[in-house]
Amino acid sequence: MMLQGFEFPVRVYYEDTDAGGVVYYANYLKFFERARTEWLRSLGIEQDLLLSQDIGFMVKSVQMENHKPARFNQLLSVKSEIRQLKKASLVFWQEIYNADTELLCSAQVSIACVKLSLMKASAIPRDVLGVLSGDRRTISS
Repeated sequence: MMLQGFEFPVRVYYEDTDAGGVVYYANYLKFFERARTEWLRSLGIEQDLLLSQDIGFMVKSVQMENHKPARFNQLLSVKSEIRQLKKASLVFWQEIYNADTELLCSAQVSIACVKLSLMKASAIPRDVLGVLSGDRRTISS
């Protein structure tokens, strides 16, 4: 059983826009990152705790498509779901919508679990894997 998706609100600030007055494409990646981080946090998975265990999640690849522009001061909704979960990696599907529910941007983001001291792939900790697979146990400290 996979987890249900997660929705995270993001407001477009002036600093997010380019000279044309629309969100600069690279900033969509920041919005996606914030949504993934907040989803993990809502599940009890704190990345600073993982870091203290020499474990980190790193983006391996991103395939992103811009559909329509987002503009200054718009309230956006970033929707995220896990499409694939493996022993040492996961794949997210993420979409950004405006208040009119128009799809603005979509991305497939592949994440690798890494042992930071070696910068090598590592198994996702068992308790984290359990939570991500839909097991509602609390993450142990």
